[in-house]
Amino acid sequence: MKLYGIVGWKNAGKTGLMERLVTEITGRGISVSTVKHAHHRFDVDHPGKDSYRHRVAGATEVLLASRNRFALMHELREEDEPSLAQLLTKLAPVDLVLIEGYKRDAHPKVEAHRAVTGNPLIAPDDPTVRAVASDTALTLDRTVFDLDDTTAIADFILAEVGL
Repeated sequence: MKLYGIVGWKNAGKTGLMERLVTEITGRGISVSTVKHAHHRFDVDHPGKDSYRHRVAGATEVLLASRNRFALMHELREEDEPSLAQLLTKLAPVDLVLIEGYKRDAHPKVEAHRAVTGNPLIAPDDPTVRAVASDTALTLDRTVFDLDDTTAIADFILAEVGL
């Protein structure tokens, strides 16, 4: 599986770019999965549901399945957060895995940047950031795309990974 990341600070446009890239790339007949890192606690389950009750009772893993999808919830309890490499082993094979977040990992990335956030660019100090997608003109030592030019960004990523 080929890997490519989308990184950036909060409100930089990462999720919107990821969504547009998945649509663009799968529309070209390329299979895509995604990994999203969350810095905060999250829950995909809801109090009162059977699967939630199983987890609260102490189950390490709960697999919830229907004819449309399945979700495997693994409670870390006191375990360390798994690395990106460990998580990738849990995915079924696809052509490309797009990764939102994990900015400190070594895979190649495009940085999403919005000037209004006032955040500094990650790219100047990170050689794994191969390009920047921004809502403002920038002068950098690497490719800069308009944040909304999904086709060009997808072309770049696919060329980078050889797809």
